[in-house]
Amino acid sequence: MLQDVRFVPFESHLESLQKPIAQRPWFSDRLSKPSPRRYASTSNAQKPPPLQDPTPLPKPPVAGRQRAAGLRSTETYVAYGITKKLFEACSAQADYKIPQISERGAEIPKTANGEDLGVGEGWWYEELGLLPTFSSWSQVTFLHMYLITVRLRALPSPESFQTFSRHLFDHFSNNAEDRMDVMHGITSRSIRVKYLKDLFLQWRGVLAAYDEGLVKGDAVLAAAVWRNLYKGSYTDVQGRGEDIDWSKIAQIVLYMRKVLGELAPLEGDDYGTCGWRGEGHI
Repeated sequence: MLQDVRFVPFESHLESLQKPIAQRPWFSDRLSKPSPRRYASTSNAQKPPPLQDPTPLPKPPVAGRQRAAGLRSTETYVAYGITKKLFEACSAQADYKIPQISERGAEIPKTANGEDLGVGEGWWYEELGLLPTFSSWSQVTFLHMYLITVRLRALPSPESFQTFSRHLFDHFSNNAEDRMDVMHGITSRSIRVKYLKDLFLQWRGVLAAYDEGLVKGDAVLAAAVWRNLYKGSYTDVQGRGEDIDWSKIAQIVLYMRKVLGELAPLEGDDYGTCGWRGEGHI
């Protein structure tokens, strides 16, 4: 078996070992062959592109929203001031006083229905025969608030209408509660809140009744005035029932139509300057 073994002289290997690595015969062969290792070299590997900032998402219209919110906030303040002036004009039409509140122990006169009877002047009391009571004041004020509300419905947006109408009724509620406390001696907060809820329901009824009258004609509007202002019956200070003079109802209907016609051309900036002079006239 040994005779088949081929011996290579060691001197030749020794000579190759004494050469630099780059000049050794097997080194050039090794360079010409690809490396069997997968990750032997990364010099020729494709480099990933450099990281870039992600494409920014479209910015929401924050400025637009802030501008709209600012306009709404500004409108709220404007609406508060304008509706305060409007309410004061509405409230003054059938204002009344109770002189006895300044006299300690003085008894306040009552109507046949048990309402506190005050002292009032002007068209609504002297010519139309309403009694100067809280109820008459609230219904006459509601009537004028309704006329304002009809005009407010022509505002550019439903949001604007809601803002103005809410402030208008808030002014009424604050004034009505103050009258209950100061003029009528209702010191209980819970009782005043109960009455205010009733007044809110009355206000909703006034809106529906007068709207129906404007649509269906003067006869229906006159019936609504009869129910709300005169409570469907007429009694004098002594509580005696009398037949209502329907010419007075006709005057009120004519007055409402006239006021609506005069309010129609007003712009938003003119709301704060309009007002009633009294005696059924603007």
